[in-house]
Amino acid sequence: MLDLRPSARGVELRGKMLEFMEDEVLPAEQELAGHRQEPGLDRTVPDVIFRLMAEARRRGLWNLFLPSESGIGQLDYAGIAEVSGWSIDLAPAAINGQAPDTGNMELIHLFGTPEQKDRWLKPLLDGAIRSAFAMTEPDVASSDASNIETEIVRDGDEWVINGRKWWTSGAADPRCEILIVMGKTDPTAARHRQQTMVLVPADTPGVTVVRDVPVFGRYDHHGHCEVLFENVRVPVENVLGEVGEGFAAAQARLGPGRIHHCMRALGAAERALDLMVTRARDRVAFGRPLIDQGTIQRDIAESRLEIDQARLMCLRTARLIDVAGNQAAALEVSKAKVIVPNVALKVIDRAIQVHGGAGVSDDVPLTAMYGWHRAMRIFDGPDEVHLRSIARAESRAPRGLEVLR
Repeated sequence: MLDLRPSARGVELRGKMLEFMEDEVLPAEQELAGHRQEPGLDRTVPDVIFRLMAEARRRGLWNLFLPSESGIGQLDYAGIAEVSGWSIDLAPAAINGQAPDTGNMELIHLFGTPEQKDRWLKPLLDGAIRSAFAMTEPDVASSDASNIETEIVRDGDEWVINGRKWWTSGAADPRCEILIVMGKTDPTAARHRQQTMVLVPADTPGVTVVRDVPVFGRYDHHGHCEVLFENVRVPVENVLGEVGEGFAAAQARLGPGRIHHCMRALGAAERALDLMVTRARDRVAFGRPLIDQGTIQRDIAESRLEIDQARLMCLRTARLIDVAGNQAAALEVSKAKVIVPNVALKVIDRAIQVHGGAGVSDDVPLTAMYGWHRAMRIFDGPDEVHLRSIARAESRAPRGLEVLR
């Protein structure tokens, strides 16, 4: 049996995170709102981000996602990440726990050379720069990463990169200085040994950020970009890990990243439920508060049941990562990745309905929350891929009472 109780340190940090959210983050959301609406790539980082980053560091809420830095595991981080999910645009960035930087830092921590860690990991951990992860491509089904077509060809002491990527999150942020690019170095190798990851400085000649791709009409301040690589040359020592190990490295990166997204989605679901209950208490229709209506009570009750069930799955998965590692927890990560975003979407949708016309406006955060968590059913592996993995595992599992052993 897995012990799902957080450590004393985890409880302490979660308490600090709650205070930080109440004192600093939630009151600052309106300050950020205008920065999300403007298209284009010529952006500045809102001052509120730097202010919150400094305050988070002062409070000891910094780099908590990485056990080697924080001293806590994924179970303890789960409670902190959930709290950060109440303000997805501000809180993760404030504590240096935002995607894709966390996954990129994990990759460099796991596979980087001492020189790569000194050049890139150190400033990322310090919050001095940002990064981007370039894997998904517009012309192939990137849910199967072995499909990628970007070419990485060795030419003497350099790699030459040609290809087109999109959904390269972080690339529109002016602080973005490094891209981790995944491409094919040997198309003749075994299917999952063709890919390699290479570190590409953002200012390398031939790297062009073509456009920022909106999500349901919204532009995030860090961007989700289409990026063109035309005869981009980097030194051979910029390979991250081993040549031909890019696919395996991508899976290692996505394990913790997926569960972190799920943790934050729980926070969003909790906030949506909070907004739903508050609205139902305050709004009067047909002579009585909405919360007296049986259908509203059902929506509230079902939301509470679903969130609590999803949280248990998330905590169990986080704990399994702590005790057995990413590979052993891969199937549980897939389960959580399917369950949690779908629960969040259900709860957010109910909250939108209870808010009526206000729910589909930008006067409340529900539409932005819905758009992001709908996208979550696609990024880091669409539901169908994870369901396929779960079904395959189930087909190989013992049957009868053996399933209970």
